[in-house]
Amino acid sequence: MELNTVTDANTPGPLTRHRRRGPGGWIALVLVIVAFVAAYLFGVVPREHALEALGKETRALAVPTVAVTTPTPGDAVADLVLPGNLQAYTETPVYARATGYLKRWTVDMGTRVKAGDLLAEIEIPEIDAEVQQARADAETARVTWEQAKTTSDRWQELVRSGTVTRQDADSALNAMRARKAALDAARENVTRLDRVRSFRRVVAPFDGVITTRNADTGELIDAGAGGAPGRELFRLAATKRLRVRVNVPQSSAKDALPGTKAELTLPEYPGRRFAGKLVRTAQSIDASSRTLLAEIEVDNADGELLPGAYAQVHLKLPAPTKALVVPINTLLFRAEGPQAAVVGENQKVVLKSVTIGRDFGTKVELLSGLDAADRIILNPSDSITDGVQVRVVAPPDAKK
Repeated sequence: MELNTVTDANTPGPLTRHRRRGPGGWIALVLVIVAFVAAYLFGVVPREHALEALGKETRALAVPTVAVTTPTPGDAVADLVLPGNLQAYTETPVYARATGYLKRWTVDMGTRVKAGDLLAEIEIPEIDAEVQQARADAETARVTWEQAKTTSDRWQELVRSGTVTRQDADSALNAMRARKAALDAARENVTRLDRVRSFRRVVAPFDGVITTRNADTGELIDAGAGGAPGRELFRLAATKRLRVRVNVPQSSAKDALPGTKAELTLPEYPGRRFAGKLVRTAQSIDASSRTLLAEIEVDNADGELLPGAYAQVHLKLPAPTKALVVPINTLLFRAEGPQAAVVGENQKVVLKSVTIGRDFGTKVELLSGLDAADRIILNPSDSITDGVQVRVVAPPDAKK
């Protein structure tokens, strides 16, 4: 049997069919989806990107940034700078060798003289009187000797004739010899007094310049006694060549050999260098200062350099092998000794112990510890340690 079921459209039930959506429903659904997508794209995504960028920036800021430099090779010749004082090659006081009054002086301070030039003249009347007396004594001795010689010759002839004995003739001969000895002594006394009288002339012993005059006309001049010198009249210095004595550190003593070139600089001659040469050393290290005394000679024919002046001596010594030069602000000074922070593989710090050579002020010489290709950190932090990750940036000078 077939049943016919009538369904009311207003009555809900399982048999009620779904109604189709209209165009407005689909549009609303699309708008909601678009809104969600837009909110995600323009809200969530930028926020996630910002957080990611912030994380990267934070991680980047956590890694210290450093500027680096590389060492430069040192010079093949080292310039060892040492202080010294210029000295005259020869300098001596000039004394009087005769006692008397200064009659006159012919040179004054600053006068250039030649060897043998007259410097002063001393009046010694006592010596003049002694010379006259000695000459008179010598003349008396000569006459006496001639008389004795004549007598001896005559007696020698009488001996041959048998008039006098041999003993008498020998006595006359001995008397003649004694008179001859007395004559020689008298003549030697004259020579001695003439030599003493010649000391009234004070002359220059060598070429040079008078640096001091200590006596004036009319003053009593004492020649001294018992080997002790008397009063210094002048001081004479030879200045055509000057010498400088310097103390070379023990570390450089083996290279400071005679013939080594040197240069002198003086504050009164800025920018100028005077050529010199190391001529001799003490060949011994001073135990108190651990230095080697060395002597430098410099030509001064034109007289520009003055004895007693301060000078800096630049000795040209062989440089240490593989020496490198770095800025002073690359070094760390710790209990382990001087160190340099080097950027190694993977941008990590490697601390290297170094040996310091010469100090040039803003730069220092390193004798060992670094390689020429090492990247050394400028102004490293005192707290920097091995293995720290760093980020290398160009130094300020490189960016200009």
